[in-house]
Amino acid sequence: MTTTTADTAVTTESAVTTEGVDTAEQPTLQRFQPTDLDAAPEVNALLERLGLGRLDQDGLASFGGRNDNWAGRTSGGRQVFVKTVARAAEGGSPQLDRALAFEHLAAHRPAGSPLRTPGHLGSDRTAAVGVYALLPGARSGSELALDDAFDEELCREAGRAVGALHALPADRAEQPEPVTEDAPLPPMPWLEALPWSTVQERSMGQIAAWRLVQDDDQVIAALHALRAAERAAPHAPVHCDLRFDQFLRHDGKLYLCDWEEFRLADPARDVGAFAGEWLFHATYAVFAPGAGQEEGPAAGFGLDHAEIIERGAASLRRHTPRITAFWQGYLEQLALEGRAPDAGLAERAAGFAGWHMFDRLLATAELHATLNPVARAAAGIGRTLLLNPSGSVATIGLAQPSGSSR
Repeated sequence: MTTTTADTAVTTESAVTTEGVDTAEQPTLQRFQPTDLDAAPEVNALLERLGLGRLDQDGLASFGGRNDNWAGRTSGGRQVFVKTVARAAEGGSPQLDRALAFEHLAAHRPAGSPLRTPGHLGSDRTAAVGVYALLPGARSGSELALDDAFDEELCREAGRAVGALHALPADRAEQPEPVTEDAPLPPMPWLEALPWSTVQERSMGQIAAWRLVQDDDQVIAALHALRAAERAAPHAPVHCDLRFDQFLRHDGKLYLCDWEEFRLADPARDVGAFAGEWLFHATYAVFAPGAGQEEGPAAGFGLDHAEIIERGAASLRRHTPRITAFWQGYLEQLALEGRAPDAGLAERAAGFAGWHMFDRLLATAELHATLNPVARAAAGIGRTLLLNPSGSVATIGLAQPSGSSR
């Protein structure tokens, strides 16, 4: 079955210009060799049903991520981004269903909403394929952060976008039933032991990272408490997989994409994830080579304890204002929507920022046999946030502003 909608909704996993495309901006996202289209005939089949023409293998680009994807210009002259998502054993694709649930809900955005998403051109639910408008020359939030270009104003804009998302009217009767199942992370059964099939798929670095969690009774108790607080909290439409690379900047505007984990959940998940992204970025900055230091994979890793503390404090001071700007933009947008955060949102967000530190180090440990100092530093910060979220709110920039939300 093919689903088509107007160009007003979801998402691209990444978006850039492709070879042979005329644009004033140069490609900025890393390219990979795409999967041969002959091995995925459902892609061109869907494009032709949508009246967009066909993609030719020559000149296509692909970008990093869990899913096969293709970017290029069709024979009909349309620049598109196409990606597949996982199919369930019993048929269908819960990931695509969640993305389409967002599509239907996002159609109620008012004109001028700060929640911008690349246009969704159509989907095939049976084949689990989605087609989206390509944003030529777009830069991901990850790139912007690394270039120190994800500044406070852009963070405020990101906060407004997330605030608009959380204020979407999830109770619209004419819409499909919103997804309500619990978010999969953190995987609570794994706090006791990893399934053997999972152990076989994980690197030694990831297994070592999981042991940091499993051997810490206080962290386990804090995660159970956080999930309990989440279940009791008011729920709203939530992205549930918010990371820097889900933001795209194109023609001076910020877009949010990748909605496969969209559901009704605790808004603190998104707020905490954005804060956690900056905290993880700040942790890596501690070990980045400074002026006069030799570049290399071990640059900055020979720091003594005092140097780590000094650099860590400076890095936190440098990055926390961006979390504050996001939080202020978020509160401003909620106020414009006639909404207000629940009393415990900031505290739960601090807890989810703590989990995000563990989640990111688990992801970055995939290609490593051991945990490097950055990973251990991230785990330490994550532990502090999980064990004392109420005492961490102001430190990480989520304090409730007095007077004006600005």
